[in-house]
Amino acid sequence: MPYRHGKSTKILVNEYDLSTYFQDTSFASSIETAETTTYGVTGGAKTYVVGLDDATISLSGLFDGDANAIDEVLTGILGSSTDVNFTIAADGGMTLGARCISGQSIETKYDLKSPVADVVTASADFQVDAEASRGVILAPLSSVSATSTGTSVDNGASTTNGGVAVLHVTANTRNGTIIVKVQHSSDNSTFADLVTFATVATTTKTSEYVSVALGTTVNRYLRVSYTVAGSTGSATVAATFGRRY
Repeated sequence: MPYRHGKSTKILVNEYDLSTYFQDTSFASSIETAETTTYGVTGGAKTYVVGLDDATISLSGLFDGDANAIDEVLTGILGSSTDVNFTIAADGGMTLGARCISGQSIETKYDLKSPVADVVTASADFQVDAEASRGVILAPLSSVSATSTGTSVDNGASTTNGGVAVLHVTANTRNGTIIVKVQHSSDNSTFADLVTFATVATTTKTSEYVSVALGTTVNRYLRVSYTVAGSTGSATVAATFGRRY
């Protein structure tokens, strides 16, 4: 089915799943164009070359002042010198293989609106810092409690220009460390490590952005793998990968 309803959209910001607070999401991307018009141009029309990409995010929804809710999270990262890791999953929500947008950003604005006769609302704007990856979900907020591998996602062909991987660990009660990797394969049988995220410490929620270098071959199939220590508890993990073309 080519169409999607917005009700299933997921919004992940660092180690937080903020989906239940937001009601509207806007992602706007653009590319600079530099004029190259010269004397005697064919047809008498201006000519251009493409330049640098740019993107912004706007989110709006409902205010919640509880601990780890929207107000505390968005107030805490406003003005931070550390980039915010984000994933927007609008392609049917957080499902394996669904398209998503992930990357790093800077929160540039946070607003509250409190009308006398209506609910208190909150909104925030973000400036994407460097590239925004249009990729796929490899771990759809999965509960992880044992060493294992996820189901692979087939891209149809390999690519040769690296990409971007993003990890979100939104809950964690595991009494041991967890290592999350993105692996790739040309035949969906033999997999090699492509990205190894930083080890997730015991009961720690976290997020991470990893850029795979330009010119790196990314094979046709991608999956996540988990190496889990400890004996009790679990972690909730989302992981994405976006190829460069």
